[in-house]
Amino acid sequence: MPPMSQEQFLHALVQQLGEGAVQTGTQVEARFHTDWSGQPPVAPLALVRPRSTEEVVATLRLCHQHRIPVVPQGGLTGLAGAAVPVPGCVALSLERMNTIEEVNARTGLMTVQAGVTLQTVQEAAVAAGMVFGVDLGARGSCQIGGNVSTNAGGNGVLQHGMMREQVLGLEVVLADGTVLPMLRPMLKNNTGYDLKQFFIGAEGTLGVITRVLLRLRPMPQAKATCLVAMPDFDNALAVLQRMQGRFGNSVAAFELMWDNFVQASIQWQKLQAPLAERHPLLALIDVDGKDEASLRDAVEEALGEAMEAGEVVDAVIAQSQTQAKTLWKLREAPAELNTNMHPPINFDVSLPQADIGRFADAMQADFDARWPGHQTLFFGHVGDGNLHVSTNGATVNGECDAVEAALYAQVALFHGSVSAEHGIGLHKKPFLHASRTPQELAAMRAIKAALDPLNLMNPGKVFDL
Repeated sequence: MPPMSQEQFLHALVQQLGEGAVQTGTQVEARFHTDWSGQPPVAPLALVRPRSTEEVVATLRLCHQHRIPVVPQGGLTGLAGAAVPVPGCVALSLERMNTIEEVNARTGLMTVQAGVTLQTVQEAAVAAGMVFGVDLGARGSCQIGGNVSTNAGGNGVLQHGMMREQVLGLEVVLADGTVLPMLRPMLKNNTGYDLKQFFIGAEGTLGVITRVLLRLRPMPQAKATCLVAMPDFDNALAVLQRMQGRFGNSVAAFELMWDNFVQASIQWQKLQAPLAERHPLLALIDVDGKDEASLRDAVEEALGEAMEAGEVVDAVIAQSQTQAKTLWKLREAPAELNTNMHPPINFDVSLPQADIGRFADAMQADFDARWPGHQTLFFGHVGDGNLHVSTNGATVNGECDAVEAALYAQVALFHGSVSAEHGIGLHKKPFLHASRTPQELAAMRAIKAALDPLNLMNPGKVFDL
């Protein structure tokens, strides 16, 4: 069969899926040209918005037949550029595949299409008396398929793990339109390779996730929130160890904030200082339990022991959920980065937990020497080894590339990961070698070649072939 022209291909696409599912040229809204990463926008050849797995299959078969690359798109909230179109591609948006197919509170399972937003999943879980184990700031926009494709993390990782731990099954369409039906509702299924794991965190480079079988958790009956001040990082780890020793897996969050982050958050959001004095480090801690009054008493007792040991220098325990939300507001400064940094140079790294404090000190000293007066904020989940760093580009003479090179070089020295939860996409591709050996990259390429030999699925993302 002779190759089709672009016009003939687009005509065939419309014939297959109908005009309502396909947009071309100037019909494609600008929001589908890029994501939240700040990568330069690219207009796709066409935008396809399927409503079913069958329509995804039809799209991929046609693209495979005519060698048209495909870039899957979820909520477009990614920060690494994985959803940015490539020239001449079909952008495949899952936003119309947004049905919750089943919620089963007895078995703790939920089956959803990939375009359902995280917030919708959370609300459906709560309505069934359960909770979903992943939460992040873009919950109202990000989609479950994208969360799975990037192995999203967020605030619940300490207690429940990454997105990978919430996924019991997947339905995936490969580049040639082959469907892998892996929606088996069993925790134990020891029958060879666990194929779904290849697609979790693959950023759409191996196939399109169309449906997801999610695990739900019992809803806690009570929650205690406290803000704790510590003199240094080693004492912060001591507090975490003390709380986990006392409350086990009921410690739901341990969000650590350096003072530079705290002061920026207070200024940007016009908040009242939560404590009478400034301290090097503050931690927001959530603990689940069965009764609020007794839980707060137990948390107060644990913090009292930490104060006696010199681990904690000040603390406040929320007396209501309203007060808890006020304390958590302090952690929401990242939403203000784009307004107050010009531009923000954002990092999402993982490090051996014991080394996080030393890494932050090393970066602060390095940046102080190279860019006196720079504004760099340190904050993160920390209980799971994840540190976020944001530098104001205006305070480093706009030398964004130099800042990135310096920080990722330190990550390599500390044997950390250049991406804790945001993925690689386009933005971090040049630094992937800092966290992966040549042998690991070769294995990744072999998997890619086996599942997508024509390199049509999200080409150029994560690594080059």
